[in-house]
Amino acid sequence: MTAKYKPFDKAEWLRLEKKADELRRLCLQTAIWGGSGHIGGALSSMDVLTILYHRFMSLDKNNPEWEDRDRFVLSKGHGAVGYAPVIVDYGFMPIEELQIFNLTGSKIGMHLDSNKVKGIDFSTGSLGHGISLGVGAALAAKMKGKDYMTYVLCGDGEMNEGSNWEGIMSAAQYKLSNLVVFVDNNKCMIDGRVEDVMNIEPIDKKFEAFNFNCVRVDGHNFKEMDTAIEAAIKNAKTGERPTAIILDTFKGEGVDYMRDNYLWHYGALDEQKAADAFASLDKYYQERVARVEEEGK
Repeated sequence: MTAKYKPFDKAEWLRLEKKADELRRLCLQTAIWGGSGHIGGALSSMDVLTILYHRFMSLDKNNPEWEDRDRFVLSKGHGAVGYAPVIVDYGFMPIEELQIFNLTGSKIGMHLDSNKVKGIDFSTGSLGHGISLGVGAALAAKMKGKDYMTYVLCGDGEMNEGSNWEGIMSAAQYKLSNLVVFVDNNKCMIDGRVEDVMNIEPIDKKFEAFNFNCVRVDGHNFKEMDTAIEAAIKNAKTGERPTAIILDTFKGEGVDYMRDNYLWHYGALDEQKAADAFASLDKYYQERVARVEEEGK
């Protein structure tokens, strides 16, 4: 069971960097095992998944249905090639299940089924449903007098869906301060750049207009995310508004030839591409550690 989070210091920052690096590598390996996957959006969201699962969320890997656990909804459900490694690494499922990712007979598919994958609270597939699911979980907590948090991770392209805005409006109506909506704002979607397909900016101002507390941060900076999430948790106890955290990220973050390239919304890695990707992650991790050494003084 995850204990109450520690103060965010240099050691904690470095611990999160190491875990995010491990999970990015496991994400790539999962895509290799399965033959393909939605790699770009998985890599852009890996940092927020890392800080939630390895710093903030209260969970029990030995009791996945613990009533007082925090809830998480992966609204951008196609990001399972990144989310499944997080679940397996945390201890909910054995690594052997990941090694047959999306293959015949596997419990872990391209979209995660909560009836088959331990640690998954909600099955998601069609985009635009996650916020409404999160509203239901957060409202249930309020009605039952429970303290658990509900976190929802959406994609920026997904914000094209009108059903999201119905959920957002409902969250504000019911004063669900225990709900946090993250938008993985990597600015790319399957058909191109979000601003060209259906521009969502200014996304932060839109959430504010729907009566959310909203903050915009670098989604690849643990220090900025830590401050935003701590404020959201504090707000859950004292405020009346839900929180939105806009994560400015890059598609394929960590792999140089994938970064900010919408063509890597979905893809496969041959032997050379895999070697180049892991080499790029080596360099990327060193750069991230160097930033901590400089900014974490």
